[in-house]
Amino acid sequence: MSFLPDTIAALATPVGTSAIAVVRASGPLAAGLVAEVFKESPLPRTARRADYREVRGQLVDDVLFTYFAAPNSFTGEDTLEISCHGNPFITQKILEDLFTRGCRAAEAGEFSKRAFLNGRMDLSQAEAVMDLIHARSERALAAANQQLRGALGRQMETLISQLINILAKTEAYIDFPDEDLPPEDRRVLLREVDRLISATGRLIATSHYGQMLRNGIKTVIFGEPNAGKSSLLNRLVGHERALVCGEPGTTRDYLEECILAGPHALRLIDTAGLNLSPSPLEKRGIEKTLEQAAQADLFLWVIDVTRPLPILPAPVAARLTSANIIAVFNKTDLSPVPQNPLPQNYSAVKISALTGAGLEELQAGIIRLADAFQADTGDELIAINARHAHALEQARSDLDAARRKLQDAVYSELVASDLRSALGAFGLIAGKIDNEQVLDRLFASFCIGK
Repeated sequence: MSFLPDTIAALATPVGTSAIAVVRASGPLAAGLVAEVFKESPLPRTARRADYREVRGQLVDDVLFTYFAAPNSFTGEDTLEISCHGNPFITQKILEDLFTRGCRAAEAGEFSKRAFLNGRMDLSQAEAVMDLIHARSERALAAANQQLRGALGRQMETLISQLINILAKTEAYIDFPDEDLPPEDRRVLLREVDRLISATGRLIATSHYGQMLRNGIKTVIFGEPNAGKSSLLNRLVGHERALVCGEPGTTRDYLEECILAGPHALRLIDTAGLNLSPSPLEKRGIEKTLEQAAQADLFLWVIDVTRPLPILPAPVAARLTSANIIAVFNKTDLSPVPQNPLPQNYSAVKISALTGAGLEELQAGIIRLADAFQADTGDELIAINARHAHALEQARSDLDAARRKLQDAVYSELVASDLRSALGAFGLIAGKIDNEQVLDRLFASFCIGK
């Protein structure tokens, strides 16, 4: 049964000219629209061809329509989907006619909102719809599909179930102090809270990976002037994105371009050369390089094999680890052997940006490091967003507070208050939490009242 009594309608495909467009209407008028517009009975889940005629009887288009009866539809309501020719004039005429017949224009995201309110999906699944639409890589698409199918929701159900168990045990000592209950064992509760804190932390650890999936892995190309950074960018992008010149220091600002590397989306950033004696204009470019390096996920350090290994600025060197950098020895067409070996245990690849030699090995190295960014959450690919991370951080803070109170033998009422707050924060992820579950679990666990 719908929480919203009106019927909404909107274009379900992008605005613009195309072969096909889909207009969707959802709400209690949908079944009547089938009979009113198409003069047919609303037969669920059957695509039928018909003329769409507006209220005055004028033919608008030859369409296919499909009726979905509640609750077996995307929104959980009676829904009508009309596939018409993708002429914006036609879709507008159909929408105006639907509005005339009693529908109203849907607000942004309102179909997904109704699906959530009608129990067709939890809030994390509703958010996954947008992730699916905007996925920029194979890995982002996989994460969105898993979340849409309830991967994060299942993780949260497990955490919520564990927390309700802890809360039920704690509140038993508050609400039923005279019952024949086992003595309070804070050590057991502490162990359970510790396990819950660890599990929450594992989910929080996926936050940065989720950001990389949604925005692309920020990959900074850096090195000395004239080392071949812009040439490498052009090779990776597949066209001349950056101007290349034999004169050092031609890149004065950073350039950004998006590419795919295997299943990953990369935001490649070509930066100004790190010159130890820069001109005033070069100095400003180097400042931009340092800013980008401070926020980078992955580094491609382009090194001219015909020159000695350069000294890196301290802020850049401090960000580098074996897990986030590939040393790219360039110009192997001039000298196959680097002047100096790397002092650190960094991954290294020899290439020629001029000829393209070594590019496949470089791409394989990028994919290997990018694969390692994924946090371990078991068999399912979990990558939470900023809203999820905020709620989980709040829950972990509340659980930490409850843990301290348990250690210090503080009153159970105060422990329960922190646990309830954590439960509320967990509930924000899926958008639902029923406090009656606590009493249900309490009675089932302790058989109170018999």
